[in-house]
Amino acid sequence: MRVSRRTLLAAGAASALAPVVAGAQNGGSNAARFSLGFAPHEGSFASRGGLIEQIAFAADQGFTAWEDNEAPSRPVAEQKRMAKALRDRSMTMGVFVASMPKWAQSRPLLGANDGAEREAFLADVRSSIEIAKRLDAKWMTVVTGFMDPKVPVDIQTARVIDVMRRAGDIVAPHGITMVMEPLNTRTNHPGVYMQSIAQGFAVARGVNSSAVKILADLYHEQIQSGNLIPALEMCWSEIGYIQFGDNPGRNEPGTGEINYSNIVKWLRSRHYPGVIGMEHGNSIEGRAGEDRLIAAYRQIDQ
Repeated sequence: MRVSRRTLLAAGAASALAPVVAGAQNGGSNAARFSLGFAPHEGSFASRGGLIEQIAFAADQGFTAWEDNEAPSRPVAEQKRMAKALRDRSMTMGVFVASMPKWAQSRPLLGANDGAEREAFLADVRSSIEIAKRLDAKWMTVVTGFMDPKVPVDIQTARVIDVMRRAGDIVAPHGITMVMEPLNTRTNHPGVYMQSIAQGFAVARGVNSSAVKILADLYHEQIQSGNLIPALEMCWSEIGYIQFGDNPGRNEPGTGEINYSNIVKWLRSRHYPGVIGMEHGNSIEGRAGEDRLIAAYRQIDQ
């Protein structure tokens, strides 16, 4: 996860792979619905207009879900318009970020001796409940902060478990699942606390709440640990949400080394019913890149 999906999309590099055009209809409304809950975001179809126009275009291409990390920063009126657009198109709202880290400052330190940042984190979670209700959202993303070099790792882990248990108690009565996102430290997020799905599994088991699960972003996991399908298999009971993005480049499936066709087959074998966030940019800029994005998901949706 990064602060701005718009920035990520604008920085998409040209791909050496030829576009796969089957199934990518330019603006048509008769495309088959995707069989899995692939979720674009604002910027995935930037050439089609603003946020509401992009949602409409995505629905016309057969997408059944949407996600918006930056939803809390939007005016309430815009949140309401987005929710209505999704309801009108029978699309599921995916994650938004409940408590945005201060990336440049490497904060918060949820395992620190001082509990002030834990309390601020919990305040963010409380304030996100109304946003979730407004958006009809059932999931919210959290990042478990950064490492505190002054505190032993085991102590930090215990404190992260404690604060996540408290956060789970806040969201559970509202039918919301808080998904913790492990992030890679090799390319994007040096110094974060949670760095792998396995580490997320340990924290989630410690929290022991149906309201606190793992967001398995396979781009981050491939960089940090690899071994994707076995990792999903071992940790499946604590995974509540999935995100795709190929590596290297963090663009659509087929532009990197991850065999997303096999990942999709594995998810089908587990009867995964949830959202799969398209947490990446487009490898080609403009409308051609948008068509290629659609085609890439058609190719793996077999």
